Amino acid sequence: MKKTGINTLRLFLLAVLAGFAIGIGGVVFLSLEIKLAGALMFTVGLYTICVHGLNLFTGKVGYLPERSADYLFDLLIIWLGNLAGTFLTASCVLFSRIKGISEPAKKMCETKIGDGFFSLLLLGILCGFLMYVAVDGYIKTQNPIILFMGVAAFILGGFEHCIADMFYFSVAEMWSLDVLLRVLTITLGNAIGGMLIPLAKKVGTSE
Repeated sequence: MKKTGINTLRLFLLAVLAGFAIGIGGVVFLSLEIKLAGALMFTVGLYTICVHGLNLFTGKVGYLPERSADYLFDLLIIWLGNLAGTFLTASCVLFSRIKGISEPAKKMCETKIGDGFFSLLLLGILCGFLMYVAVDGYIKTQNPIILFMGVAAFILGGFEHCIADMFYFSVAEMWSLDVLLRVLTITLGNAIGGMLIPLAKKVGTSE
């Protein structure tokens, strides 16, 4: 079925809000000195997304093997909406009294910029795998604990989440062509990791 303009707009707006929520999680993470506490509190973003049915790229891409080719268009709109949402959160921060959190964000981003593309891809795959486990697990059980465990694991493990990175680069004001390529590389990694379980389950099954 061909999407109408209003459906696409709704898809985009829910993606903007998802990016906004992840950005808020990033703000809390950057504001706390204790890494474990920050990792757990970051989950406020993903929990908000799951409860309200918002559109997060890393929570949706894992279902690509089960959908038609039209779903690729949805994922593109969601990715762009997430980017806009994280930029919106970063803008709110930079024009407020808590703009000082841009300093720890810059240190994080310098590490990402200094990393190799293959390393970013692999860390993106690991994160994407955990994100699928967390989101799909919540959908099936409605137990928020799996969200907290999944998010805390990817943060403490040093894995790369493309939407969170959009926020960090935005609040650090460090966007460039090189950064965009790095975020796209992480996006690919997240997509691969998110589809590992669904693809494995399809092996040997009839369509």
